[in-house]
Amino acid sequence: MNQPMTYPGLRGDRHGLTQLGRIVLDARVFGLIADSEDCAGWTLSRMQELTQRVEQAWDRHGNLPSRLPPDLLQRHQQIYRQAIEEARALGWNPELDEDE
Repeated sequence: MNQPMTYPGLRGDRHGLTQLGRIVLDARVFGLIADSEDCAGWTLSRMQELTQRVEQAWDRHGNLPSRLPPDLLQRHQQIYRQAIEEARALGWNPELDEDE
């Protein structure tokens, strides 16, 4: 029997700023998952469900960080600042495309 494909988790996801990595970060921002949850081992269907919940949360705020209430904006900035620092330490270059 084939094992379902799973997400390696934020810590196992190349540099963490991939499409699914950002879903995990955004889910933390909106309190949809605990800050300690990195979604390691989650099936892709479970990740899709989380993606839909994150999209609904963003829809309530016009899909723009600048439209977040102050507490969520501060949380967004803090979570992404840390993620970017960690990604750069792993060699992430924002100038390069995902496939480069």
